[in-house]
Amino acid sequence: MDKEGPVLFEFVIILKGDPHVIQRPPYTFADFVAGDEPPGSLHLWEAACGYCRWIVDVIYDTRGKMYLHIGWEKFVRYQRLQADLVLMFSYFGERDMTVKVFDETHCRHHYHGDSAEEDDD
Repeated sequence: MDKEGPVLFEFVIILKGDPHVIQRPPYTFADFVAGDEPPGSLHLWEAACGYCRWIVDVIYDTRGKMYLHIGWEKFVRYQRLQADLVLMFSYFGERDMTVKVFDETHCRHHYHGDSAEEDDD
């Protein structure tokens, strides 16, 4: 996604345990995007990629905590995420976010390879 404009909010999630389970963004992000009408989904874009997008539904519990739900598991599988990776989210508004993944060496993790065979997953 080649997003113009400022980043409105950034946060990280450290994947602990099974990354396929729904994840909870920080309270402050949930409050930030809630406004008058909380979003029903977010658009996750692979950072520096204009075509890799996942629509992830968000749900809220009775306390207003936000969870990444339907669509999250597909994102995790495609990115081949595993425990102990760090995900950096940058929110641009209009439900658009980019995601960068860092591995245990604190280096950027490139999710899918450059080979055609990996694109078939």
